[in-house]
Amino acid sequence: MAVVNTEHVAPPPSPSPSPTSGRESGQGRESGPAPGRTPPVRVLIVDDDALVRAGLSMILGGVPDLRVVGEVSDGTEVLPAVVAYHPDVVLMDIRMPRMDGLAATEALRRTPQPPEVLVLTTFDVDEYVLRALRAGASGFLLKDTPPAEIVQAIRRVAAGEATLSPTVTRRLIAHVTGSGTPGRRDADLRRDRAVRLLAGLTDREREVAVAIGRGWSNAEISSALFMSVATVKAYVSRLLTKLELNNRVQVALLVHDADLA
Repeated sequence: MAVVNTEHVAPPPSPSPSPTSGRESGQGRESGPAPGRTPPVRVLIVDDDALVRAGLSMILGGVPDLRVVGEVSDGTEVLPAVVAYHPDVVLMDIRMPRMDGLAATEALRRTPQPPEVLVLTTFDVDEYVLRALRAGASGFLLKDTPPAEIVQAIRRVAAGEATLSPTVTRRLIAHVTGSGTPGRRDADLRRDRAVRLLAGLTDREREVAVAIGRGWSNAEISSALFMSVATVKAYVSRLLTKLELNNRVQVALLVHDADLA
């Protein structure tokens, strides 16, 4: 399916935009934010199921601070759509016919200043989700997630927060731990890389990283390490910059790879 352009912007050279409805084109919306107002979060929907795309567009179309700027049906169409429409958040399906969402996420995260990625899946914990998170996705949503939670998740991701709660983080780490060792060489390579990266941290940064790896919230880290929540947040930001990671879930996976949690 071609890219569906949902704003009045110049179409990309490939693929070509197709006609859109009044709801999708943003009729009746403001052409731009009023002075002093934050511009809406721009969302690109990627899913090979037309009904899923239509449902998500309907849900998000009625939210004033969100704007669906485009829809595509395959991972091969993601990069051209991102170049054309500059989304802040990409809702990415995993299973698509030509290029799946995992490969598309990996390709997207290698580009300069990529948008945040929220993976859409029918599975709450599996190796596909883990691969997406390692690639730099900021979290995942189940396709039966209530609309209000989808909206909140997009807002959090746009604000630079991962969408995984500490409970879900712990489940992911437990899944990795219990997944066996079919790719022992890959696991060894990940461990060597993780040990090397974490060796460059200060003792305090390492303590915070290990706490994140255990799935602790900022409040729990604050209590355990006797620092304010604001200080914890500062350490988390420093870790992401220093380790060149996208979110705290990646920190947790790195800590696990180094066998520290």
